[in-house]
Amino acid sequence: MPSLRPCRAVLTLSLLLLSSAPLLVMADPLPPPEGEVLLRVTGNIGHPNVGDELHLDREMLMSIPSRSIETSTPWTEGVGRFEGPLLRALLEAAGTQSEHVRVQALNEYESEVPVSDFHDYDVILAIKRDGEPIEVRDLGPMFVLYPFDEQPELLNETIRHRSVWHVGSVHVP
Repeated sequence: MPSLRPCRAVLTLSLLLLSSAPLLVMADPLPPPEGEVLLRVTGNIGHPNVGDELHLDREMLMSIPSRSIETSTPWTEGVGRFEGPLLRALLEAAGTQSEHVRVQALNEYESEVPVSDFHDYDVILAIKRDGEPIEVRDLGPMFVLYPFDEQPELLNETIRHRSVWHVGSVHVP
């Protein structure tokens, strides 16, 4: 009867490799964007793709784990279905660890946001509303969106200031 030792060793090694596969994938930097750059992530990042920055186009942003949120906001009428990458997943894709980030709008307005918000709530970088890209004239091309209707305690002045519209970059100190 053949020994099972070699089979167990192969099985153990296979399981070890499979369990570390997501780490290997995340360690690979994203390629440079092919489309229009919508977001630049700068600062202390581990996975740059253009110089020392991470540049992302719409397709790349939507490839990051995302979420749809049906909510009303203080800036829009009615309830909308907003879609975009989870900000915690975006920071993971950038290969960063920080206690806060600085989100900057195209008009240079900026807000410091604690990263704990991204873990406590499903905060997204909304790039679509009701299935359509968000235009610059309508808070776009992206904005930081908290799940206001799911978490009514988020409707406060502090969170409103963190909900940057017209996002162009995220800086990690």
